[in-house]
Amino acid sequence: MSFTNEAYAGLLADLRHESDQLAEHLDGLAHEQWGLATPAEGWSIHDQVSHLAFFDDAARLALTQPQEFRALAERLMADGMDFPDRIAAQHRVLAHDALLAWFVAARRDLLAAFCDEDPRRRLPWFGPDMSVASSATARLMETWAHGHDIYEALGVQHPPSPGLRSVAHLGVTTFDFSHTLHSLEVPDEPVRVELRSPDGQSWVWGPADAVNRVTGPALDFVLATTQRRHWTQTALVTTGRVASRWLDIAQAFAGAPTRSAERGA
Repeated sequence: MSFTNEAYAGLLADLRHESDQLAEHLDGLAHEQWGLATPAEGWSIHDQVSHLAFFDDAARLALTQPQEFRALAERLMADGMDFPDRIAAQHRVLAHDALLAWFVAARRDLLAAFCDEDPRRRLPWFGPDMSVASSATARLMETWAHGHDIYEALGVQHPPSPGLRSVAHLGVTTFDFSHTLHSLEVPDEPVRVELRSPDGQSWVWGPADAVNRVTGPALDFVLATTQRRHWTQTALVTTGRVASRWLDIAQAFAGAPTRSAERGA
């Protein structure tokens, strides 16, 4: 996606909206609610929030001091790709009010750093390098996905997200990445993705004459590509072997290869 200044500003507005909604819910939690188990095995609400705060700081480091970020990434990955679990464990000693303050400040500072950036500039990350705009989209995706885990743990509805299309776009554009991450050859057959937005709009990617297709609700596609649901547990419909195999391994986030079925979803 080519980002105009207006489109980039809209992306940051969506990230701010998703962030504010989550912070408002966290601000009202009772002490015992921070320890509630979430759908991510072994992770509480506390762990979900420390994950977001830590990687917000990491994203800002990639923006402002890329060499220092590379050193951080190398240290974390040197001990294995389970570093998100290790980071969560390390921060369980934080008091809940300190954790919330960290998340709010880290997100505020990251948004401020994004505002002054060229959306096309390349940045390092734990997976492939990405543009600034892709980094902002990834933080939106992470906030949506980990926020979804938190809302499920609390038994409340995930508030509507104006950034859902951007998260869906990331799910589409990580097609090659998902295959490579799982040590699979990237198919040369294109996939047409036709999604229905929550308000009834049609969101489309890929050539109209593609044999392989994914169709269904945009929310279900985002749940599948962020691995919160296996696609067979949603209303998504696939046509063609390439499309169904892709959704089996679709992963819109960096890190070790995982599958939603392995999450017990």
